[in-house]
Amino acid sequence: MAKKKLVISSGAGMSAESGISTFRDAGGLWEQYPVMEVASADGFRRNPALVHKFYNERRHDLLKAQPNAGHLGLVDLEKDYDVYVITQNVDDLHERAGSKHVLHLHGELMKVRSMEHPERVYQLHPEALDTTPDTIIDGDHVRPHIVFFQEAVPNMEPAVELAHEADVFVVIGTSLNVYPAASLLHYVRPGVPVYYIDPNPAPVPAGVHVLKMGASEGVAKLARILRGQE
Repeated sequence: MAKKKLVISSGAGMSAESGISTFRDAGGLWEQYPVMEVASADGFRRNPALVHKFYNERRHDLLKAQPNAGHLGLVDLEKDYDVYVITQNVDDLHERAGSKHVLHLHGELMKVRSMEHPERVYQLHPEALDTTPDTIIDGDHVRPHIVFFQEAVPNMEPAVELAHEADVFVVIGTSLNVYPAASLLHYVRPGVPVYYIDPNPAPVPAGVHVLKMGASEGVAKLARILRGQE
């Protein structure tokens, strides 16, 4: 018998317990950097060196971080479900935990892509994480493989398809304020169980099961619910 499809939509709160600084929290990155200077298409055009520096710092931070129990708990659920992760996060913690199917909406921190040929994407080596506007890989000037504000979200269409195919849909660690990612909830078929794990949950439609807790505790509770232990 085919496994049911469990689709996870994860946001910054998924990685917070791993020590990855979020933009929105008090003391978060938006207080240290004006977001439109380091994470927008206009900002990159104005000052590419600053943007490269910002993402170099993020990569070094990520290298020190480890997947948390929430990431590992989703991998464990692959025993019982066909698990697909749609993430707004640019870190690689889902992959490092062992998740097999991860779709990144906002790009990937440990990759860069060609300025001249955007389809050419390069994985950075842990020993060579820093890039500048002068960095050339295989003849290409490169930029962070990040979806900046003011840019389209190329993976939105496959994400919508996954949300529509879900037999169980779970939102973890997101404010539900970032569009278009927040709209995925609207593509879940009527009658499909929806769970929302967040210590400070946003208002949600009736029928959504809210687990008011962090990612690690919430994923453990979700697993018990899905396995009929609660």
